[in-house]
Amino acid sequence: MIKKLFLLILGVVFIWLLFNYDLITYALKQAKGQLTIVWNAEPVDELLKSPAVADSVKEKLRYIGQVRKYAIESLGLNNTDNYTTLYDQKGEPLLWVVTACQPYKLEAKEWDFPIVGKMPYKGFFVQEDANEEYKRLQDQGYDVGMRNPGGWSTLGWFKDPILSNMLNKSKGDLAELIIHEMVHATVFVKDSVDFNENLASFIGERGAFKFLEDTYGKNSQEYLTYDHDLSDERAYIAHFLKGADALENLYSEIDTEPDTTVKSAKKRELMENIMASLDTIQFYDSVYNNFQSRPLPNNTYFMSFLRYRSKQDNLLNLFDKKFNKDLTGFILYFKEKHPFL
Repeated sequence: MIKKLFLLILGVVFIWLLFNYDLITYALKQAKGQLTIVWNAEPVDELLKSPAVADSVKEKLRYIGQVRKYAIESLGLNNTDNYTTLYDQKGEPLLWVVTACQPYKLEAKEWDFPIVGKMPYKGFFVQEDANEEYKRLQDQGYDVGMRNPGGWSTLGWFKDPILSNMLNKSKGDLAELIIHEMVHATVFVKDSVDFNENLASFIGERGAFKFLEDTYGKNSQEYLTYDHDLSDERAYIAHFLKGADALENLYSEIDTEPDTTVKSAKKRELMENIMASLDTIQFYDSVYNNFQSRPLPNNTYFMSFLRYRSKQDNLLNLFDKKFNKDLTGFILYFKEKHPFL
């Protein structure tokens, strides 16, 4: 009887492994890639003592330590071991994130993962694997995108290191990035990527402003530089959120159009107009003036703005009216409402 039961369990496990082979293979590759980074990351405390490390690097590491301490003690984000080590990526990208979207609908493809649930992107530590996924989705008719994120959160599975490329960021942008990723290790809602990313973006920006004001003052160069940079970014984001609305209206209008050539032409014309009208915005930084000349984006580009920024007005309304701009209370509310995994 015991032998039969054992064989039955073994058979069930074998069938499960057979049907989940791709997922298991992917998970093992991801674990290997992440562990390679974690194992080769060096403790910040040791780097700060090393005479071989440049003073400019030490200054940025101390700065990240300040941001991290402030986020924990003043904002109430979870205290983890994240950002206490540094991984030298030698200027090379580490992760390739693939996204996909319906060609005539702002509807993202989702991948279903254990524990975290549905995700509208898939990451790869091997570029060749990312390229294969990109091509496979493209062949299936999706609009496909690929990017190299400046940072990511492993949601507590690993000790997230500081990546050396992060050190190239301005003080305001770096504070925002660290706080953004620390939010992911504090509040996470399964199957709700749009909510998670919008919340992290909202808290990241306001946390960075609060840190810069309390550390340097509201009239400091650090604060004013970040304010100008964020003003440009918000104007750029607003432009593409407006563009996403226009695309949704167009896709609704041409939904029953049987000729894909006609649909494609209308889509291209609207996207060209969206890109061309960027020159109506007055940016502080001239770098934004070159975006019109870039290749036309596809739906995945617009989906990224919806994923990270479409709920900002709702969060701002809650932040202003219910919490009277008290960021610590705001964070505590979401920590209690949505406990971390």
